[in-house]
Amino acid sequence: MGQARLAVWDEAECRRLHEATLAVLADTGVEVRHEPALELFRAAGASVDGRRVRIPSRLVDAALASAPREWLLKPRGGDTGALVLRDGEVYYGTGSDVLYVRDLETGERRRARRADVEGMAALCERLPNIDFVMSMGLPEDAPREIDDLVQVVAMLRGTRKPLLVAPRDGSVLARIQEMATLCGEKESFAIYAMPSPPLMHDPDALTKVIGCAERLIPLVYAPAPNMGATAPRSIAGAVVVGNAETLTGLVLHQHVNRGAPFVYGIGSGSMDMRTMTDPYCTPDTLLAQQVAADLARHYALPSFSYAGMSDSKLLDEQWTAEAALSMAYGSLSRATLLHDVGYLESGLQSSYEAIVLGDELVGYARQFMREVPVDDYSLALDEIRTIGPGGSHLGTKYTRRHHREFWTPSLLDHAVHDRWAAEGATTLGERVRARLADLLATERPFRLTADQEARLEELLAETLADADVRI
Repeated sequence: MGQARLAVWDEAECRRLHEATLAVLADTGVEVRHEPALELFRAAGASVDGRRVRIPSRLVDAALASAPREWLLKPRGGDTGALVLRDGEVYYGTGSDVLYVRDLETGERRRARRADVEGMAALCERLPNIDFVMSMGLPEDAPREIDDLVQVVAMLRGTRKPLLVAPRDGSVLARIQEMATLCGEKESFAIYAMPSPPLMHDPDALTKVIGCAERLIPLVYAPAPNMGATAPRSIAGAVVVGNAETLTGLVLHQHVNRGAPFVYGIGSGSMDMRTMTDPYCTPDTLLAQQVAADLARHYALPSFSYAGMSDSKLLDEQWTAEAALSMAYGSLSRATLLHDVGYLESGLQSSYEAIVLGDELVGYARQFMREVPVDDYSLALDEIRTIGPGGSHLGTKYTRRHHREFWTPSLLDHAVHDRWAAEGATTLGERVRARLADLLATERPFRLTADQEARLEELLAETLADADVRI
């Protein structure tokens, strides 16, 4: 059945990229800066020389064969169904760990706080098209030693939807599982980890790789090579670097526990040589994300990519243009987990308003990506014959039966000028803010119990007390 889809590389091109990656892993190798991981690679059959690890193709083949093609990421209640992590499914969520937020009251750019993480999670709970939640702030009012767990607690307070968590390292995975279980579902979160391009893996990333494999926590391993900085100034070269890093993580992960859930990701950036920044929404960056999605599909693995973000510093015309463009391209890639909905300022800023617009754009994208059958009923030849030349289908049973299947916006305006003027002549920004105000004025769909709240605070206090023993 027909579906809208974007692809750049065919199977032959993906295979050539894969073979180039195997050559890098076998000849150049990667640097592993974690002694337990070095021992695991050695036991798996890799060549280990100091911190340099060279991985033969047979280990990559075995890891690709053992990685599961499907896994469930469950909610902790509410109306959201489980996310099926497999190629072909598409889900949308926010991003993580930005330093700044656009203040709700003043509109000013300021440092993120714990209340922002909870507030944006609670907003996502109300939005029908946001499927999973990441922390949209790195809170300045949290103790640095446990700021990653503070974010988890804030998100658990705000939403029952599945979480994608980016802890500092793997030492807190058991604690996160305990928190998720306390709030209703042990298997309601995945972990986001990143190596350090080019071709390096540090203890923070590797302890997450090992810990997730041991505990069967879904792992998103998604490097971010930058074309011209930490990778060659070419899309294919950058994807080779990122693919080598991802497959290194996969080999270690599957050696620790064959069949543990793994999500493939590459987020290649494209350095702006004028400003020395790493913008998210250039055509080169979006194209690199697309070919990485092609490669994940070649491997038949669930994948991780980007959608609905902007490099703008304000909620302005650039914001709406880039949010829409990145939503369209990301959606058409059909990556499994599309994150960063609501990001501004190249991943440095978040915004309540940007999440609300993102929810609208997700609805638009989902409608565009729906199946388009060409069966007898959809061709509607009887309907066409009955109405004939010059007739009208406006009042037919067929139209009445199906007209609600077509998308109706809640924020984008399609009215004639006079009706638009009569209803206030509002801009999109004004409608977004009005929608946000309505959502925030409604009672929150759920709250944790007093016992759950108290226990979460106890767990934070216990972890802070033990912070000196963290890896």
